[in-house]
Amino acid sequence: MAEILLFHHAQGLTSGVQAFAEALRTGGHLVHTPDLFDGRIFASIEEGLAHINETGFDAMRARAEHTANTLPPDLVYAGFSFGVVPAQRLAQTRPGARGALLFYSCLPISGEWAFGPWPRGVPVQIHGMDRDPIFVGEGDLQAAREIVETVEDAELFLYSGDQHYFADSSLPSFDADATSLLTRRVLEFLGRI
Repeated sequence: MAEILLFHHAQGLTSGVQAFAEALRTGGHLVHTPDLFDGRIFASIEEGLAHINETGFDAMRARAEHTANTLPPDLVYAGFSFGVVPAQRLAQTRPGARGALLFYSCLPISGEWAFGPWPRGVPVQIHGMDRDPIFVGEGDLQAAREIVETVEDAELFLYSGDQHYFADSSLPSFDADATSLLTRRVLEFLGRI
């Protein structure tokens, strides 16, 4: 069994994010899903990002770190899009991480936006769509490829499509087939760490 800290995307802790967490729980894992938005759900990515900017990235980071500090260190950190930021940061900087699951986004491990190098012995999976204008067009795919090229236990999975939040069953962007495959791959990953 893995213990997972799963951070939601910019539209909030939607029922689709909760359904994904429940699928992992059904697979035998303990999943924590903190609500960084205090119950607010947004109708669009843009509205969610406006809320994040209004609240402040530092405040969001502090909320995520506070949650992590209430849990044991040997976690798998997971995040959807905006949630990748705290998940990846914690996986790279908090000692004891067992793994990382990065959905729809990825930050570089070198250069200006990096948290530093990827830690030895921390496996990672990265999932995104091959024509998602955000994942492909904003540098996330390039960052994911950098990780796969330099980290011993790193996997990148690309799914056919152009949706960003494709694994959130509560949104119009949901792709059931891609989500089924993603979930199977995630459960296999969790089963081996």
